[in-house]
Amino acid sequence: MKKIGLYFGTFNPIHIGHLILANHFAETTDLDEVWFVVTPQNPMKRKDSILDNHHRLELVYKATYDYPKLRPSDIEFGLPMPNYTINSLTHLEEKHPDKQFVLLMGEDNLVSFPKWKNYELILDRYELYVYPRKTDRTIPKPFQNNPKINLINAPQIELSSSAIRKAIKANQNIRPLLPPESWLYLDEMNFYK
Repeated sequence: MKKIGLYFGTFNPIHIGHLILANHFAETTDLDEVWFVVTPQNPMKRKDSILDNHHRLELVYKATYDYPKLRPSDIEFGLPMPNYTINSLTHLEEKHPDKQFVLLMGEDNLVSFPKWKNYELILDRYELYVYPRKTDRTIPKPFQNNPKINLINAPQIELSSSAIRKAIKANQNIRPLLPPESWLYLDEMNFYK
């Protein structure tokens, strides 16, 4: 049974930090693949800074094309809004009964994990691979020695999609921060300008 790490995000845009992290998980853990699950834009929250779903998926596709263990996923595009992780996990499990899914999340998300819908059920049914993120809050006690939660010593990359969008708007060269194919697409389409 293939073990798949699910990396959820808006990826607006995907950058080398996302790739470095996903590749680290694919190469240094027991995961066979990492899927970038592109979260759709909530139609209730019209944010001009968020690219359309298909453009963000295309950026992820271009970024991961040369990495056999990394793939884009649009699984959430057809699911009801708002997207709850538990619903996406259940849907993925129904669609791929031959795969075992693991949730990848930053340490900062683990701190707010008790606020997630059905978080106990997620923890009961899935493993969590947690990567370090700068946070001034500590991991809640019940999660500290939980056998389902694996703290992964992954590189900490201080890069954000919002900072990249700001830099593009300011006409700065962000080319080194994006996978080459994604940068070309972004530049060609004049995104975030």
